[in-house]
Amino acid sequence: MNYIKEMRRYIGHETLLTVGCGIIIEENDQILLQHRTDEDNWCIPGGLMEIAETFEETAKREAFEETGLRVMNLHLFGIYSGEKCFVQYPNGDKVFSVQIIFKATHYTGELKQKGNESREHRFFRKTELPSNLNPRQKPFIKDWAEGRKYPIIK
Repeated sequence: MNYIKEMRRYIGHETLLTVGCGIIIEENDQILLQHRTDEDNWCIPGGLMEIAETFEETAKREAFEETGLRVMNLHLFGIYSGEKCFVQYPNGDKVFSVQIIFKATHYTGELKQKGNESREHRFFRKTELPSNLNPRQKPFIKDWAEGRKYPIIK
């Protein structure tokens, strides 16, 4: 069952509350970002929780689907909510998504460059982040770049 599609049948374009889980994958003091195909911006791997998943299962599944990497030893980085977590998509769908963000430095697998959702993946230094970060993810990417201690609750 696709929860989002099923709920949209009932509520149309009205605001849907979701839980998003993502992972800051760090290597050599750099962050892995993906260049999205849908919004032409950079973000961390992640996506929406499915029914009966845990936060960690969601983050690991999404990271694998998007990057080909199996991430291990996740640590809570932060929980984000508020106005910046609201989005209205071009098709009119409205979503408010609470974001559970993990951080990991251990993974296995080979990084895939292209997929359904991404044009490429690249590691960035804290001082060399791209200017077109996803606006909903910019707060936690900036928190990482500024060395904020976790867990962060906003």
